[in-house]
Amino acid sequence: MAKLPGFGEVDKAELKMTECTFDKGAAAMVIFDEAESAFRLNLESATMPFFEQTDHRIRIKIFNEKGFENANIKIRYPTSDKRVSIMRLNAQTYNLDEAGNIVVTKVDKASIFDKVINSRYSEKIFAFPNVKTGSVIEYSYRLDNASRSEWYFQKSIPVQFSRFIIDFPPELIISVTPYCTLPLSKGKNDRKGVGNYSWYTMNNLPGLPNEPFMTCREDYLQRLESNLVALDFPGIPRKSLIRTWPGIIKEIIEDEDFGRQLNKNLPRTAELEAMIRPVDDDYKRMCIIHKYVRNNMEWNNYDNIWAFNGVKSAWKDKKGTSGEINLILINLLKDAGLKVSPILVSTRENGIVNTSLAGYRQFNKVLAYVEIKDKVYVLDATEKNTPSHLIPFDVLASEGLVIKKIDTYEWGWKTLWNVVHQKKNDVFINAEIDEGGMMKGYAMARSYDYEKIRHIQLLKEGEEKFKEIMIGKTDAKIDSLGLADADNDTLPLLQTIKFTAPTASSGNYRYFSINYFAGLNKNPFIDEERKTDVFFGVNQKYHISGNIFLPDGYQMEGLPKNVKMITSDTSVVFRRQSTYSDGFLMIDISLELKKPYYSAEEYLELREFYKKLTELLDEKYVYLKK
Repeated sequence: MAKLPGFGEVDKAELKMTECTFDKGAAAMVIFDEAESAFRLNLESATMPFFEQTDHRIRIKIFNEKGFENANIKIRYPTSDKRVSIMRLNAQTYNLDEAGNIVVTKVDKASIFDKVINSRYSEKIFAFPNVKTGSVIEYSYRLDNASRSEWYFQKSIPVQFSRFIIDFPPELIISVTPYCTLPLSKGKNDRKGVGNYSWYTMNNLPGLPNEPFMTCREDYLQRLESNLVALDFPGIPRKSLIRTWPGIIKEIIEDEDFGRQLNKNLPRTAELEAMIRPVDDDYKRMCIIHKYVRNNMEWNNYDNIWAFNGVKSAWKDKKGTSGEINLILINLLKDAGLKVSPILVSTRENGIVNTSLAGYRQFNKVLAYVEIKDKVYVLDATEKNTPSHLIPFDVLASEGLVIKKIDTYEWGWKTLWNVVHQKKNDVFINAEIDEGGMMKGYAMARSYDYEKIRHIQLLKEGEEKFKEIMIGKTDAKIDSLGLADADNDTLPLLQTIKFTAPTASSGNYRYFSINYFAGLNKNPFIDEERKTDVFFGVNQKYHISGNIFLPDGYQMEGLPKNVKMITSDTSVVFRRQSTYSDGFLMIDISLELKKPYYSAEEYLELREFYKKLTELLDEKYVYLKK
């Protein structure tokens, strides 16, 4: 096994390096990243017969200013076990002075601080000083009484060399599972009577950039997972440490910060009591309680599944984590006689849950799972804009774990999906073109379900910003905008638009487009290759129809062909039709996407489809004087 240079042993060649040879244009590069997780026996403890330590060291090259963000470090570590700590933290910056000498700037210990995330996690935070173009930065630390169960060889920036070492005695049975598609090197040293010493290495890994409609980056990085599966001491029956979902559920139900928070008999406020007392319809009662909690509880921007400070305290303070707020919601729904259970979920940002590997740390949120007759509703009271009938977008098309007592047989995995609810825009345009070539008219746009939520979120950024996004990169100008039904959960958002748009000219010909207000002005898929799946998260429908009146004495110069375009799996369909008669042009355009995601292997066809789609949407309608 190759030996890395020691801490502080920086070569001038590293400081003179100007680019990453295997990932051109990178702003920074990991020169090496190594961790060694060591398990050691602790025979003096009956409850904890082993302890763990991880030594981690990483060296990074900064190529330009865009790479400076890599000099801001956050090291997350568990604190629910008070024995866990970060020790021996050293960090320093290396630069070359004008004479070509290496200048070392150490990170001041006083500038390193701890930030408590919650009662289970904290972060060690610091920033490297004197970072400039060409700098090399390096840090190392020991994670005491904890090991790394996951190791990411790949990062957002390229990695020249990455190695993970695991050292454990023969009495511990550990499984290591690589999730790698690129070459992985492995080595092992069986030390009889002492233990096993194994290493895993990858080289020259390109960075994984942000891609349009990309989900959690960590789901696609080259990585491995290690898990302690059993204790095997001589003369004692092997003890399995493999967790099961029933065991996880039992543990959670008995946990003071979760299961014991589900029956707290929270007192209803007088206002809430007055709102639900006269209502005997379960769905309406659910909507009232959900909306009340959404409007009256302030989320502190921390996602978790726990009520660390207790639901009663959070209810009194009107503020809490997502776990506290949604456990409050579950309490109130249950008290109102509704059939409700907590469901553990992982948001899109947090990544996909591995259902074959039991562990509650995969989840970052708990929601309310409500069953009314033959319908199911999934509620998140921290999501201010999502009505009760819609599954929250950030968990749509994922799986959640319903938590109920094991003996009820009602616990288990549920797919969070409803094919009826979509991301849908329906636009009708009625306009006329004057003698000078200016199109003037009105448009009526209806945004349904998840598109309505998106528009409401955009409106919170300001009406002018909203108008900019609506017209995209067109020459149209919105002269006035009217909105209706933003607060009505059952109706689409109605946008009434008065607009003007100039037509273009070439010689005797004038031409125009009608691709306005539907959100189809930009092609997101222009890259030649893609490394991650395309995750829209929801089915989609777009429709533009219009009546365009030409000025007297003008006529259309032919029409673009009527077109129907469809992918090989029939999941994406585009149609365009137009007719013209006596100065009156009718246009009908539709696009439908019938599934929420496309694999990276499907990307090339999707890219070609969108390339042709963009060309068709940009195709002009030409008219001229008779």
